[in-house]
Amino acid sequence: MITQLDYAKLFFMKTARGKEKMTLFINACVREQSRTKQLAERLLDRLTDEITQIELSKTRLPKADGEFISWRTEMCARGDFSSPVFDIAKEFARADTVVIAAPYWDLSFPAALKSYLEQVCVVGLTFRYENDRPKGLCRAIKLYYVTTAGGPVVSEEFGFGYVKALAQGFFGIGECVMIKAENLDVRGADEMEIMAGAMAQIDALKL
Repeated sequence: MITQLDYAKLFFMKTARGKEKMTLFINACVREQSRTKQLAERLLDRLTDEITQIELSKTRLPKADGEFISWRTEMCARGDFSSPVFDIAKEFARADTVVIAAPYWDLSFPAALKSYLEQVCVVGLTFRYENDRPKGLCRAIKLYYVTTAGGPVVSEEFGFGYVKALAQGFFGIGECVMIKAENLDVRGADEMEIMAGAMAQIDALKL
């Protein structure tokens, strides 16, 4: 059970600001010349925060099988987050800004991003329940979701829409912004012009 002292510590983590703000860059790109990453790097260049990157293609996450889920549920109930397994959730919770770079794959995003999000959804670290409803404990007030697609982004529901619902409904991150470049590989499309348009959108952002 999480004590009142634990809640006090979590409140401090959510409100205290250090001298250096931190942007957490969640990189779900896998291709060497990823266009999604190019856009994300343009955005990161505009941010003045310290950048912490998680490169998901090189990050080994715990296998979320029945044994692991039971153990993690027990640890959360006890308020024991001493295991290194919880480090990525702690890092997510203390970020001032979150940037996610995720290509548009099969109407959604790479599976590694879903696995990562499952690992940062930790009761007592990134959110808690209040009157049976989730309440965010994350410090960030803004999340940027960067994506590119060879064809049209048919629906945002299973990509950006999912991340936005999770960020606002669980983590307490109020503002979520999507930056996208689509139809890049459609016959007759001007890839450079489409990318330039997305870059201009990034340059026009009020950060």
